[in-house]
Amino acid sequence: MELNSRKITGIFISALTGILVFAIFFMLLKNSPSGAKAIRADVFSLLSKSAFQAFLSVIFSLFFGILLAWCLNRLRFKGRNILIGLFAAAIITPGLVLSVGLIEVWGRAGFVNNILGSLGLKPIGSIFGLHGIVLAHTILSGAFVATMVLTRLNAIPTKILKTGQSLGLSAWHRFLIIDWPAISGALPSLGAIIFLLSFTSFPIILLLGGGPANQTLEVAIYSAMRLDFDLNYAAQLALIQLVICFFIVLPSIFYLPQIASAGKTQKLKWFDSKPVIYLQTGILIICSLIFLSPLIAVLFDGLGKNLIIVFSKASFWKAGLTSLIIGIFSAILNLALALALCFARAEIKNKTLRAIFYVPVFAFMIVPAVVLSLGLFIGIRDLNIEPVVAAPFVLILANALLALPFSVAILSPPIEAANFRYSKLTKSLNLSGFRRFKAIEWPMLGSEIGVVLALTFCFSLGDLGIISLFGTDDFATLPWLMVRAVGAYRNNDASAIAAIMLILALVVFWLLPKIMKRFADA
Repeated sequence: MELNSRKITGIFISALTGILVFAIFFMLLKNSPSGAKAIRADVFSLLSKSAFQAFLSVIFSLFFGILLAWCLNRLRFKGRNILIGLFAAAIITPGLVLSVGLIEVWGRAGFVNNILGSLGLKPIGSIFGLHGIVLAHTILSGAFVATMVLTRLNAIPTKILKTGQSLGLSAWHRFLIIDWPAISGALPSLGAIIFLLSFTSFPIILLLGGGPANQTLEVAIYSAMRLDFDLNYAAQLALIQLVICFFIVLPSIFYLPQIASAGKTQKLKWFDSKPVIYLQTGILIICSLIFLSPLIAVLFDGLGKNLIIVFSKASFWKAGLTSLIIGIFSAILNLALALALCFARAEIKNKTLRAIFYVPVFAFMIVPAVVLSLGLFIGIRDLNIEPVVAAPFVLILANALLALPFSVAILSPPIEAANFRYSKLTKSLNLSGFRRFKAIEWPMLGSEIGVVLALTFCFSLGDLGIISLFGTDDFATLPWLMVRAVGAYRNNDASAIAAIMLILALVVFWLLPKIMKRFADA
């Protein structure tokens, strides 16, 4: 295999990521008690609780996600694109922010109970518990499923829809004959992703779990480290979670979503009967209210006088600056790693090497944030480095690595296409390195680069799993400051911080891809 600078750099980075994954596994194994008898009895209880809430989250997320995509695909109304954009933004909405919003809407002193009380009606039960956890996961994951399924429904060729209309297919028969074959191939991998995200969920369960009854592995690892400093028990839990996540992801590799059918993107309006249109409208309104009400509540409560109080505190500005710096550097490091990996794979012709090249990268899909954080914490401790000193660098590295699978998935297709189309031209013009990137790839990648930077920044901004093991009174990010405010019953401060995080995430997610695309086009 002919080697050039792009291949060498990419292979080196891929090898380093693989070594890091094995190092984390080895450190957890080294610090974990050996033997089946060493596994504490409560581990099996934690496993069953984690798996049960994740299973429920998958079922409800897929059901409501498909239902929502069905409605959005059929209906046409003003503001439709904005609503779709809001659902798409669910992927970057911090779980911590959503949890605070759900408490403000459905909590004992929340919006709904206040209305019921004013009407003289009995208040509803607490949002804390299994139902609150599943509701939060369903909102975030259901919106994610809706955007993925909607993309596949919109890609159904127009000629197939015209044939269906000429045959007079009802809404139900169209779904069975046309829609279901288009979306069913994506559901196993979507289900695996949702199960993985719910199984490893940390901020949602920390805030909405309501105590030990709904504690999961991720929260138990945090408790073992922060409260008991039982490193052996935390390592054992992390190792078990890592192995389980591996077996969750592995089957889904064989059921990856198929590429949507080629053809003209659907522009034909499908005419459903009036009862069906009323049903779709009702479902869309209810789902939109459930999804948007917590976010609106966060903005409503957070952008009042509470904001002025938070702005007056030096701790907020210090944590906010820390979050911005870590988010920016995480996004830059993530982009550099993703570009190097994608450029290298595009140059590789060997099919076997191409197949295994991304394996170390996608391994970070099975390494939850708390597990990665614990592994790095143990490694730093073994090197006799103070965790406080290493904390900023650990957060930047960990956030960049955890977002790397998403970044590679976004950048790889356009880079592969550019290499296939222009590789001979670049060789004939003797273009290489930065000159090649500026002349060939940059004009084609502006929007995707903006998406990668925005996603990584937003993931870093909302991270609680990594900072949870490294956060102190002197070193805090906005999520850590927010959790401390909730723990001290300063809910007004938490609402203001949540509102700021939500606005910042939405602005970055919407604007950065457009700005980068404009620069690239120019």
